[in-house]
Amino acid sequence: MSQKLPFRFGSEVYTWFMSNNGQTHQGRLGHMIEVIAKAGFTGIQPIFTWMGDLIDPSLLEAKLKEQGIELAALALALDWNEAEETEREREVADHAISVLQKFPGAVLNTVQIPTGRHNLAERQKSLVNIVNRVSARAAEKGVPCSYHPNSPHSSIIRTAEDYKIVLESLDSSVTGWTPDVGHIINGGMDPLEKMKEYQSLINHVHFKDWDGNPEFALMGKGKVDLLSVTQWLKDINYKGWIICEDEGSEALEDPDFVTLHDGKWIQEDLIPSLIKS
Repeated sequence: MSQKLPFRFGSEVYTWFMSNNGQTHQGRLGHMIEVIAKAGFTGIQPIFTWMGDLIDPSLLEAKLKEQGIELAALALALDWNEAEETEREREVADHAISVLQKFPGAVLNTVQIPTGRHNLAERQKSLVNIVNRVSARAAEKGVPCSYHPNSPHSSIIRTAEDYKIVLESLDSSVTGWTPDVGHIINGGMDPLEKMKEYQSLINHVHFKDWDGNPEFALMGKGKVDLLSVTQWLKDINYKGWIICEDEGSEALEDPDFVTLHDGKWIQEDLIPSLIKS
């Protein structure tokens, strides 16, 4: 999947998680690794609390090696609704960090599970403090970190004002930002403009498409200018991962199809359209 590109393409597993809040495909991470490899991706980003037996680093490493792909990142999705981490949240985060220590370079991708926009300013401040502390603990262990905002109406980081408050409060010495182009446009912003504004923070990228009816679309079928974003990432020599996290409605019925579609679209449509330099 590569001309001479500075970045690599991987796939998230949320495409499978969408059906029945993760119950439909629980325990099938091995299958997801196989499909993602078949689609031509070179990396995977699992959800840390949804890995089944492959949460064991030795088992995960063996399966990844079998399929010839890498662990690009782990998604650490927690509530983080208190002023500080709960004891359980800290245990889960530290477990994720310990797993990532076995995969040098793989990113701890932190994301808050949305639960409402009440007490907004106070909760945004608490979230930033928690993310910064998790990232600091990970950095001490040599694990790179990146914070991922999302855009459901119950998310506290979805609008341009939210982004300004939170992104400018991240401790950039220990954490970066994961722009998710679908979530950015769903929050009423232009993805490329927002990425240019906070370029210095970018160390991980998520791709999905969006049509506003009501939200996300199969990759290449929506309104996100994925070509311009990818071209810009190429032009600035972005060297991280671009992770496809397709949330098109087709994923509810056939996440394997969606993942294979995305790999083919990237290889046959997106990459050949990039301006060579």
